[in-house]
Amino acid sequence: MKVLMMLLVLAMQLLCGSLVAASEEAMDTVAKGKAVAFDRGKGNCLACHIMDDGPLPGTVGPPLMQMKLRFADRSLLREQIWDAEIRNPGSLMPPFGRHEILTEEEIDWVVDYLYTL
Repeated sequence: MKVLMMLLVLAMQLLCGSLVAASEEAMDTVAKGKAVAFDRGKGNCLACHIMDDGPLPGTVGPPLMQMKLRFADRSLLREQIWDAEIRNPGSLMPPFGRHEILTEEEIDWVVDYLYTL
């Protein structure tokens, strides 16, 4: 019985440790996504969008808020960032993925961040 309890405690410690690590990793990708979105030399989302606590936002694009409600399917938000013309022909939004402005990983980070708004 004592061995079983020790194994149970060890399993719980391992599980909790991996959950904390996963949570920290998710927070890290959100921070990276915000940095890319706010970077005037990369995502530059603030040039066109009001979002979060971004300084000097533009108003050409829609405000970026309630993104989980607007894009319940995460892949559609990613597609919008990758190439907005797929769903919105004539869009003024740069095709960040198609023109390799952002890497695939950076696009994923931005999606992670936008899903917090």
